[in-house]
Amino acid sequence: MGPGSADHAGRGSSASKLRKGRDGGRAGAAPRASAPGDSSRHHLPLHRPGRLRIVSGALGTRLPLTRPPRHPPRLRARSCRPSPPRRAQLQRPLRMRLPVRSRDPADTTALRSSRRACAFPRAATAAAVLCRKPGVAANAGEMRTCSVPSCDGERSEFRNAPGPGVPDEGWQTGANARAQALRRLDGAVRAQTRLLWPARCRSVLRSDEQKQMQGRVLLLTICAAGIGGTFQFGYNLSIINAPTLHIQEFINETWRVRTGQPLPRHLVLLVWSLIVSLYPLGGLFGALLAGPLAVMLGRKKSLLVNNIFVVAAASLFGFSRRAGSFEMVILGRLLIGVSAGVSMSVQPMYLGESAPKELRGAVAMTPAIFTALGIVMGQVVGLREVLGDPWAWPLLLASCLVPGVLQLASLPLLPESPRYLLIDCGDTEACLAALQRLRGTADVAQELSELDEERAACRGQRARRPWELLQDRGLRRQVTSLAVLGGALELCGNDSVYAVASSVFRGAGVPDAEVQYAVVGTGSCELLAACVSCVLIERVGRRVLLIAGYSLMTCWGSIFTVALCLQSSVPWMPYLAMSCIFAFILSFGIGPAGVTGILATELFDQKSRPAAYMVCGALMWILLFLVWLGFPFIMEGLSHFFYVPFLGVCVCGAIYTAFFLPETKGKSFLEISEELDRLSFLKQNQGPDWSGPEVILSTEL
Repeated sequence: MGPGSADHAGRGSSASKLRKGRDGGRAGAAPRASAPGDSSRHHLPLHRPGRLRIVSGALGTRLPLTRPPRHPPRLRARSCRPSPPRRAQLQRPLRMRLPVRSRDPADTTALRSSRRACAFPRAATAAAVLCRKPGVAANAGEMRTCSVPSCDGERSEFRNAPGPGVPDEGWQTGANARAQALRRLDGAVRAQTRLLWPARCRSVLRSDEQKQMQGRVLLLTICAAGIGGTFQFGYNLSIINAPTLHIQEFINETWRVRTGQPLPRHLVLLVWSLIVSLYPLGGLFGALLAGPLAVMLGRKKSLLVNNIFVVAAASLFGFSRRAGSFEMVILGRLLIGVSAGVSMSVQPMYLGESAPKELRGAVAMTPAIFTALGIVMGQVVGLREVLGDPWAWPLLLASCLVPGVLQLASLPLLPESPRYLLIDCGDTEACLAALQRLRGTADVAQELSELDEERAACRGQRARRPWELLQDRGLRRQVTSLAVLGGALELCGNDSVYAVASSVFRGAGVPDAEVQYAVVGTGSCELLAACVSCVLIERVGRRVLLIAGYSLMTCWGSIFTVALCLQSSVPWMPYLAMSCIFAFILSFGIGPAGVTGILATELFDQKSRPAAYMVCGALMWILLFLVWLGFPFIMEGLSHFFYVPFLGVCVCGAIYTAFFLPETKGKSFLEISEELDRLSFLKQNQGPDWSGPEVILSTEL
């Protein structure tokens, strides 16, 4: 019988024959299978791993078949078709997960990052779903993992023969049409999946992006403020040591050209001492200028305007030798000192007001990191292999222009301090925009409400003057803490240790040519300690770091004094003294170097903060000038016991911190202010003494 007759017989078969065929299938009739070499038959797979499953018959009306193909009865019984969903189940979420081999990388990346199953309504998948076992190629659609409970992915694979009376050509056409319809449906399902993405998945992704954005903008703000701020202070503090002899020769040569006679040795030393000492004197002027600049121009603009002094000083340094004028070097050191004084006060203020309270301590520690980094970079650039040659000292001094240019190029792109914008300027919109950029999110309502409370507390007040801080009884505790701990920072002996480091290294047997590399190691120790302190400050608190730092400095200073006294009699004592230098610098970097700079930010409110930085900066620069001026006399008078006065300062700093300094970790500025007010007016808050009737304790007779 030919194919046409078979087709006619199949079309004219009765219902009883079809019923009989179904009964025979239930009785165990084997499914029809194609020969291994027969390529003329194209089979449409069922819902097996890598097969097609028809969940609804809605697609059957669109196919060009005369009659939908019937599945063999036995295969139908073993299929994984779920029961038709009820009306109440249409919106129940069906868990589906896109695996690694999805063609859309956005879906795969999003699901991997959220690590949650993507849920979308069952109505989106009520027509057809494509499933495939991992590793099996698919012709239509892409790999998905179906979570229908009745879908068993571990059953044996088999192919489905065409329905009764359907020719091979019709079967092939129907299979292609079904595959095309399935591709369209799969695209619609994927689009609906994106639209119905769970809110919790979006929130997880959004929170990760917000954290990354917050960290990026905050890090750029720290770097832009630091590279032209305290980095300049440390850099210009250390680069002056390398060209000492070269500048002295230039002073003598310039005087000989002018007068025909060399300048006496003591006058050369006097001019050199003037060059060195004008740096802290300029810092004093800069500290007094920082407060008015921060109030009138703002924190960010003050740092930008401060670079005018840097450009002027670099120009004087660079052309001093060509002009034959050592007076240009003197004036340049004064101007670069003014720049350092402004930046040392404004940069911690700007960063402390811009950082969130949970990161305020770590962010406020970054000025100490940039100071140490500037010291190390100054020591490295001053090496003989870099700019330490006799002819290169003008370039060495003028290299301070590079950090200033970097700050001028980067800082204008970053936001202003939100507290300054809201409390000092009253610009709520600008404050909101700055907060959103710094936090990386539009949801800053809680922090904005805290700023409003702080503004309400400061309403009706103006920016205080430095002398008004001393007259206000409520600020005496803060001013005393600032003066004691700021003075301890400069009088703890860290600068004296740097001054005697070279002689101690030579006494320990380090060759003169290698001493400069050992000195670079001291600056690297302070940089490492500042980084460690930045990590620890929000975990252990400010008080713990200060107490530990001053206590360790007292310990290592005592051992250092003993080692200096016994270095001539005990062979290994010079090595102990050299080790104590590194340990002392590490202890200084962990505690006082960074934590002291946070005090003016956290202990004072918005209206008193600029004046507090003026007082603190002026005090620190004056003490630094006195230490540099008086240390040679202390060294000559006390010899090996020169560090004993500094030991007393370290002990006083540790004791004062332990008994009088409150902890400010994790508190807002308003909470810190309320706690300090409570401590300052503790007697008044206790209330009046008891004035009622006298209570007599007696036994009734």
